[in-house]
Amino acid sequence: MTGKISEFQEYIRKAVTPFHSVEAGISLLRQAGFEELTMTAPFNLCPKGKYFVKPYDTMLFAFTIGEGEMGAQAFHIAAAHTDYPCLHLKPTAELAANGYLRLNTEVYGGPILNTWLDRPLSLAGRVALRSENTYKPELRLYNAGRPLLTIPNLAVHMNRKVNEGVELKKQSDLLPLFGLHEKEGQDAQYLLSFLAGELQCKKEDILDFDLYVYNAEEGVRVGVNQEFFSSPRLDNQTSCYALLRALMDGNRADGINLIALYDNEEVGSHTKQGADSLLLMLLLEKIYAALGMDKTALNEAVLRSFLFSVDVAHAIHPNHPEKYDPVNHSRMNDGVVFKISVNQRYTYDGEAVAIAQQICEKAGAKFKKFVNHADMPGGGTLGPIISSWLPMKTVDIGVPLLAMHSARELMGMEDEEHLIRMMTEFFS
Repeated sequence: MTGKISEFQEYIRKAVTPFHSVEAGISLLRQAGFEELTMTAPFNLCPKGKYFVKPYDTMLFAFTIGEGEMGAQAFHIAAAHTDYPCLHLKPTAELAANGYLRLNTEVYGGPILNTWLDRPLSLAGRVALRSENTYKPELRLYNAGRPLLTIPNLAVHMNRKVNEGVELKKQSDLLPLFGLHEKEGQDAQYLLSFLAGELQCKKEDILDFDLYVYNAEEGVRVGVNQEFFSSPRLDNQTSCYALLRALMDGNRADGINLIALYDNEEVGSHTKQGADSLLLMLLLEKIYAALGMDKTALNEAVLRSFLFSVDVAHAIHPNHPEKYDPVNHSRMNDGVVFKISVNQRYTYDGEAVAIAQQICEKAGAKFKKFVNHADMPGGGTLGPIISSWLPMKTVDIGVPLLAMHSARELMGMEDEEHLIRMMTEFFS
């Protein structure tokens, strides 16, 4: 697994935004011989075929077709998300005052705000340029690829209660420092001028930008035996990479293996590129139509199929074990976590969990079952959303993290290996 872990770390480094997560995934799929399809044209599928579809630039579907009959388990599906809590630039982004130039940001999702201070930060995302076709602006993927920004803390001398816990104001305390504002009357569109230089285009051709502030630090192994991995964006690039790798390595002879990497999970999934959209069902319908089967056959197949919702889980915190259930918890390097909630914040079906357990046993993958502390309900996941309109057996799983939603999170190195093993067995 050493090569895969190295590839995983490189994937994390590249996946600085949902746009870049998708592009990094497509690069891996192309290397493995996957063919690109489009949702706006008929599919031409063949047995043993390998395909991917990018309906939107921040989401990705990929699937393989078996060479035999559809079988009892028609679809094996696994879903993850490409987005993570961070900062996003507002349309008018320059804020010049007191000789400094800052960037105006909006908080995306629910990050741990203070973890974004005093770090090397950068910019990445997508820029839309003027084109001859009104309905098809030119879209450019952008990544500065170097530290550009930082958000400095206020010194303790001027903030004496900082160590008692100080609330950060999103509109004033989370504005990255971009540079010096040398003189009054300096270009009020300095960011556009900067982007034009970076993209080698005219400033007036920039119609809009969809840019994120990301943590520019590299991931590193830590721990006395290097057993942990400290890195930005572990939620949820750990899952995206594991699903890509497992789909490429799986060899199920019958049925269809499929992964769905959605955007906007951190803000509720209720978007065209989110897990609560119709896209997955539209894709399944197109696949079945291309294979010469009707909607009735598809509906029957869905009821015989299985879905894993793959998102990160909570590892028990060494300094705060009281925040977790006394026995139904997991530490890092204990393997894949099955996330269980009778209130369906995570999908729960005892039969489905038993199936997942046997998949792990066949794969030689370690696992633990996790239930939240009864007084502390956890967050939501993709599982309940998708299974509410795609009624197949579903289990929520993932690798356990510490510092979830921090600008830098912590995982066990072995857990990613166990997740890849489990998912590869699922797709085999």
